[in-house]
Amino acid sequence: MNRGKQSGSDLAGSSTNESTNNSDGVLINMTGVFEIADGFIDTVAKHHPLSATHMGVKGFDHLMADYSPEASEAFHSDVLSAMKEMQAAVPANDRERMCKDTFIDEISLSVEQFESREHLRDMNVLFSPVQSVRSIFDLMPQDSVEAWENIASRMEKIGDSLAGYRRTLDIGRSEGLVTSERQVNGTAEQCEVWAGNGDNSPFFDSLVNALAASDINDESLAARVEDAAASATEAYDEMGDYLRNTYLPDASPIDGVGRDRYALSAEGYLGVDIDPEETYDWGWEQLAWVRSEMTKTAELIKPGASIGEAVELLETDPEKMIKGEDEFRQWMQDLQDKTIAEMDGTHFDILDPVRKIEALISPPGGALAMYYTGPSEDFSRPGRTWYPTGGKTEFPIWREVSIAYHEGVPGHHFQIATNVAMTDELSRFQRLLAGTSGHAEGWALYAERLMGELGYLENPDYYMGMLDAQALRSVRVIVDIGMHLGLKIPKHSEFHPGEVWNGDLALEFMRERVHFPADFVASEVDRYLGIPGQAISYKVGERVWLEARESAKQSAGADFDLKEWHNKALKLGPMGLAQMKRELT
Repeated sequence: MNRGKQSGSDLAGSSTNESTNNSDGVLINMTGVFEIADGFIDTVAKHHPLSATHMGVKGFDHLMADYSPEASEAFHSDVLSAMKEMQAAVPANDRERMCKDTFIDEISLSVEQFESREHLRDMNVLFSPVQSVRSIFDLMPQDSVEAWENIASRMEKIGDSLAGYRRTLDIGRSEGLVTSERQVNGTAEQCEVWAGNGDNSPFFDSLVNALAASDINDESLAARVEDAAASATEAYDEMGDYLRNTYLPDASPIDGVGRDRYALSAEGYLGVDIDPEETYDWGWEQLAWVRSEMTKTAELIKPGASIGEAVELLETDPEKMIKGEDEFRQWMQDLQDKTIAEMDGTHFDILDPVRKIEALISPPGGALAMYYTGPSEDFSRPGRTWYPTGGKTEFPIWREVSIAYHEGVPGHHFQIATNVAMTDELSRFQRLLAGTSGHAEGWALYAERLMGELGYLENPDYYMGMLDAQALRSVRVIVDIGMHLGLKIPKHSEFHPGEVWNGDLALEFMRERVHFPADFVASEVDRYLGIPGQAISYKVGERVWLEARESAKQSAGADFDLKEWHNKALKLGPMGLAQMKRELT
């Protein structure tokens, strides 16, 4: 079966069934690389219906995730079977070779992480089941009776889903495999927000209200959605109570995970093994560079001003901000649309489905960093940027321009949606599931810097915003590695020289070195400590993208074409940084 379009190129995607003899001379079937990879999407969708919704794979929206120990073991067994099958497959061309390499690299790390039993303490403030169960409703359509029946069905199953998750966490507790007190408290607070404790309305009530405000008039369905929302709210209330009163007494007072756990987690996010001490020292170098650039830019914003004084002006000048949540969302949408129109055909070739993007405000209760969700497989749900306001109604825009480039075009949306649209060249696995944070976040951070190179940040306000984002990502390298490995602050530093990193020092350091709101900075520290190795993926990934581009420049000389290089690099598909180095250099 051929899922790819044959073009005569050795990069044409193909997937075939072949026959060969084994060592005993018995005829056996050999499944093609793309068939195995595409079949794995079905495996993931069956075991993880929330992932199916994220990917846009239809038929699973009525189901909720099963986080029980038995479900985890069953999925692991199927993963091992797929791995064995892929290892035996023989690639027919370069496209299949790259697909096989990506599959084996990523699945091998997944297997290693499972066998290290990290899933028994999978709890953090950003990427764990508690957040996944809640946030999936942001991606579900609400335009038909069937869609609302799916929403009701999913809400009805939240209680069982979180109960299975608690059984998994209880096994971890019995084995001494627990997360930190910081992550437990942060996750419990999220449960309480979504359950409507305090000043907040329950999140699931917003779905009841959305149905009531729609054109759908079905009293039976409305009653079902209301009952399901009440049960979901109760489930989150129960989850929060479990975290506070049952899990927290067993949680670790230590935030850092140590060298071995950090190395495994970081490799999963990067797709490459790094030298943490070398990367830590490089983070300090990057921070020194960006602070120097910020000092020069502050002078352009206000002659004689320090960095802090320039930022104060950018944060408080009414002429440099947008007032109103709706107005800000529209400004973000207009900026994304304008950027796509200007970039297409000039600096990039943007495929038709990729030209649509939606800018949205994210629901309260989650982490405070802007984020992106990719399109569904058929693009019926477009790529979306999500902005958590944290209750703000005034939005200084000096920093938001480069963030929009990071999340939209030429950042995440361009990269991810382009790959989803490449049905002729990439396997379904590559288009919908593959990739590492180092590859994706590295590209998005590179995209911010690129927009400066292309002249889109000539306004010193916007250039300062890009630099502040670079400062944040440099600080992430320093504090993430420093906290988890218990490294000392260099003696040459003006900031607590010789002291060992901890959460309090990281918070103080970030408040002095970056100029984001205090609640965002606090949220960031919790994030780093809960998902070790993810925070460094931005700068480490950008480093590899820049090195690959420079290598291509040196090789091509005067014939180097930046647009052509970008198109080629992105159309390789998502992968780990080690594989990316091999393919681009």
